[in-house]
Amino acid sequence: MNNLFQKNAGSIDRGLRIGVGALLLILAAQGSIGVWGFIGIVPLLTGFVGSCPVYSLLGVRTCKVS
Repeated sequence: MNNLFQKNAGSIDRGLRIGVGALLLILAAQGSIGVWGFIGIVPLLTGFVGSCPVYSLLGVRTCKVS
């Protein structure tokens, strides 16, 4: 389970996740895209944390190995 939350998202990946997540949440709050836009919380949180559980399951890393 510890592997599931290791850092595996690089800085560009994290920035994109935060940007897309924030955009989805803003559009959902405005009512432009409906309640499904609140799914933006997922990329926003994974961007801030720097870890994507799906990446861990698939063995993907977009950051440098430390």
